[in-house]
Amino acid sequence: MDLGVRWKLHGDGRTPAPGAVVRPDERLSWPRTFGLGAQHVVAMFGASFVAPVLMGLDPNLAIMMSGVATVVFLLATRGRVPSYLGCSLSFVGVAAVIRADGGTSATVTGAVLVVGVVLFLVGLAVRRFGARIIHATMPPIVTGAVVMLIGFNLAPVTAATYWPQDQWTALLVMLFTGLAVVCLRGFWSRIAIFLGLIFGYGISWAFDRIFGRIHSVDASGKLTDHWRLDLSGVSKADWIGLPDLHGPSFQWSAILVALPVVIALVAENAGHVKAVGEMTGDNLDDKLGTAISADGAASVLSTAVGGPPNTTYSENIGVMAATRVYSTAAYWAAAGFALLFGVCPKFGAVVAAIPGGVLGGITVILYGMIGLLGAQIWINAEVDLRNPLNLVPAAAGIIIGVGNVTMEFTDTFELSGIALGTLVVITGYHALRAFAPAHLKTQEPLLDEGTSSYDEESGTGEGTQRARS
Repeated sequence: MDLGVRWKLHGDGRTPAPGAVVRPDERLSWPRTFGLGAQHVVAMFGASFVAPVLMGLDPNLAIMMSGVATVVFLLATRGRVPSYLGCSLSFVGVAAVIRADGGTSATVTGAVLVVGVVLFLVGLAVRRFGARIIHATMPPIVTGAVVMLIGFNLAPVTAATYWPQDQWTALLVMLFTGLAVVCLRGFWSRIAIFLGLIFGYGISWAFDRIFGRIHSVDASGKLTDHWRLDLSGVSKADWIGLPDLHGPSFQWSAILVALPVVIALVAENAGHVKAVGEMTGDNLDDKLGTAISADGAASVLSTAVGGPPNTTYSENIGVMAATRVYSTAAYWAAAGFALLFGVCPKFGAVVAAIPGGVLGGITVILYGMIGLLGAQIWINAEVDLRNPLNLVPAAAGIIIGVGNVTMEFTDTFELSGIALGTLVVITGYHALRAFAPAHLKTQEPLLDEGTSSYDEESGTGEGTQRARS
């Protein structure tokens, strides 16, 4: 069985020839391959360790399980889809809602584990029936609206939790990160979040030296005098040790809040598979279902031991585009580095010490970008918002999701925010479509048109699907 772990040496093993690329089944010399692996780790650091901190989960375990998840993904796709799997930011809002309702870390990971199972099953369905099964239930208007309300539902977290801890540091970090995203190029723009965190650390340290303690709310919401940057936990942490593990706990209310994120993950995977296919010159349509299932399986494995969910990272796709090196050997090296970081508690202590003001500046941009990905889905699919069939369910669902509207069905069961907004968008769209006049039912493009496509007359199995040229 070919697991995609054999690589041919590309050229002289130093650099790609002019106009050439290092394909997934090729590699450069091992020292250069390990160097590229380290570069991939740096690229994913910003989001991959901010996300678990925002979710209240162990960053050490998150980094370690991202390495495990990447290995699972590479083996499942037989080395044809070079991608790194890091902690998914799509679940940050879900975690905040669950914790606000009294949920623990086990409750969060239990809800997300169920999402991973559903994502795995969706991938199997795509393998069996093709991508059109996604379009049947989640056309672009639905997908874009759900991604948008998931992102914008996070706004109160920034406004009420992080920004008040140190508003001036938050403002400076926001400005610096925005400039980094816009003004830097290539690899450096891809790690703008990481650079923003380093800048925030530096500013917080300098402000502590210049102005002393700050009088503001701390991470627990208590008004106190405290240092902006507290590194006392770093000196106490060991250099080597396993992260803390815990099992999941399952609650229906938390699961219902988390399930809508499946839609965002399907859209992410479809886009990433197409992007990698275009860069490598390979038709990866037949791997879309496998990639989705692998993502789901990796998330189940991570959350089962207390880690966060994972998804393919666009930051690392950007690194490949900049270097023209698509070798999966580099991702195996990156996974190895992630495993090493995962067993270094001192590294986790540094991550856990990120000042609240720094997170305030980062999340203003990060959460907004997540929400606006929904608008990007609409633009790419050319969704017509002048059509009331599209406009009405999206408008209602987004307001419910962003405003955290609550519907109480019984004394013990209610739906609110993300879960209720998603339900309104999906059921509202399909219900209205059933009664809408024919002229409003214009055929919309596939969710993944521009990301992958399938011949309508192709066979049903993944192996028998024939991609349109």
